[in-house]
Amino acid sequence: MAKFLIIPDYNNLNESLALANKFNLGFEYNDFFTPAMLDNELELNKRINTYNTAKVPDYCTSHGDFFDVLVFSDDPLIREISKKRVYQSMDVAKKLNVKGVVFHTNHTSFITTKIYCDNFINRNCDFWTKVCSEYPDTNVYIENMFDTNPSLLARLAKSMKSVKNFGICLDYAHATAFGTDAISNWIELLSPYIKHLHINDNDLKDDLHLAVGDGQINWQEFKTYYEKYFTDCSILIEVNGKEKQKKSIEYLASIGILN
Repeated sequence: MAKFLIIPDYNNLNESLALANKFNLGFEYNDFFTPAMLDNELELNKRINTYNTAKVPDYCTSHGDFFDVLVFSDDPLIREISKKRVYQSMDVAKKLNVKGVVFHTNHTSFITTKIYCDNFINRNCDFWTKVCSEYPDTNVYIENMFDTNPSLLARLAKSMKSVKNFGICLDYAHATAFGTDAISNWIELLSPYIKHLHINDNDLKDDLHLAVGDGQINWQEFKTYYEKYFTDCSILIEVNGKEKQKKSIEYLASIGILN
């Protein structure tokens, strides 16, 4: 059965814990994906300690740094700072004992030249294979961001299929808002590699992070895919705030996805 997660609110942690306990949810930490937080040692350690001393759910994930992180860049200096941010994120994840960390593709979908796409595949494959080998107890999930189609992400996942702690995070809302391909094509190409999902709602044009059921996404169609492909995945209900989280949970329960 899929494990559903919510984003904990650090400043109202007791409320997040109560909601998680009530519906048997895990956490995905969103505190640690900015350079400002990763470089603020005092605040970073304070938050890690708070979570580690609280009775947080057994199943947690974390979102790694993704702003301007380009591990496949032609510029070696950009690759170096990107590497630093990834390793900082992985070290935080290790201290939190999370199951996996989410990073983004961050490629420019409109650049389709062979050299650009080959560099994306080869450099990402080399880099993430090394990261996964150095953190064997932590999954790495690569998420589609502004990707207009799933082809490059599918190529990367296929190239890394032998790496057991590597997988795809399908952001279903990103695919519906930014994708030019039908959602069925995303599922067809990526489903063998999807281990984690992000869900929220939108108007099919912008990444609005609405409560599930408050936008235009076809959730009955999602339910079909969920039942066929995703019941063994972890799934983040990626909305902030107790009210939007609760509304999303109730909607997912009403259509038979979440018990």
